[in-house]
Amino acid sequence: MKPTVATIAAILLVGSITPFVNAEGVPAWVKNNAGWWADGTISESEFIQGIQFLIKDGIIVIPPTTVSAEKSQSVPPWVKNNAGWWADGTITDTQFINGIQHLIKTGVISLSTSESKSPESAPKTTSQSKSPESAPKTTSDGSRLAGLQADLDKCKDIFQSYARYTCVDKAKLKITEYEYEQKSTQYVVGSATYYFPGAEFEISPTGQALLTIKMLVKNTGSTNNVSLFCTGPTICNYDVWNGKDVFHYSTNDFTNGNIVLTPGNAREFTMLFGPMIPIPGSTKFIYDPAKDYVFRISEPWGSATIPLNLQ
Repeated sequence: MKPTVATIAAILLVGSITPFVNAEGVPAWVKNNAGWWADGTISESEFIQGIQFLIKDGIIVIPPTTVSAEKSQSVPPWVKNNAGWWADGTITDTQFINGIQHLIKTGVISLSTSESKSPESAPKTTSQSKSPESAPKTTSDGSRLAGLQADLDKCKDIFQSYARYTCVDKAKLKITEYEYEQKSTQYVVGSATYYFPGAEFEISPTGQALLTIKMLVKNTGSTNNVSLFCTGPTICNYDVWNGKDVFHYSTNDFTNGNIVLTPGNAREFTMLFGPMIPIPGSTKFIYDPAKDYVFRISEPWGSATIPLNLQ
């Protein structure tokens, strides 16, 4: 189904200030979320959290936007329609993001709160107990964080837009590394260290179990590049296991099926286990409270089993 004239007019209206989209594009898992929201598989709040991820990580840079005095408490139907059209390629990233700017203008998304999830809306984060193979958490160092934030502030003084974006991207990654170090259990796997803060798990209104694994991995022990591979549901060195059944991801944000880490560099990645997708080998994630679930890493250079403690 194609967008209506009214919808296109609305897009043009809110798009008078053009947002900036990272050249690397929007992660596939967020576009999948948009499609699932449009067809009712996930809730509106889950979709909004995906959009907040884009804004927080600088994939969408929203220019100064005046918030209307008449705020809205819900997403207009045409934005939900756009989500479905965006997911199936009917409209472009820019057209869809213009609709997101409308949500900011009407107060549905607040930039002041988009960088952190509120206790009411955030998916439940399960507790993470240390295993014998895990390293202790790093103690907090406020002065280090202040220094990292100061480095981020310095990026604003760079005139050239690409250089400024690169500076901001690197500075934000350093802050992200620091945050993961404070809140995560560390798993040393070969030459890489995985920082895992705990799984996000919930049951959607339609009854679908949704498990999100988000962690940071860093090349901490090699002078060579370290590569993580996951090119398809059945050709992936990462899965979830409950002692009997193996579950393959529904979507992830690996770039071209792999993540390459140069010495000392880190990368955050996300995997969602949920609905079955139309790809050979895909599985539907099923939650059984009587079983224990683990996230398995099975790279050629090392392996680990991380307890998920789903509740």
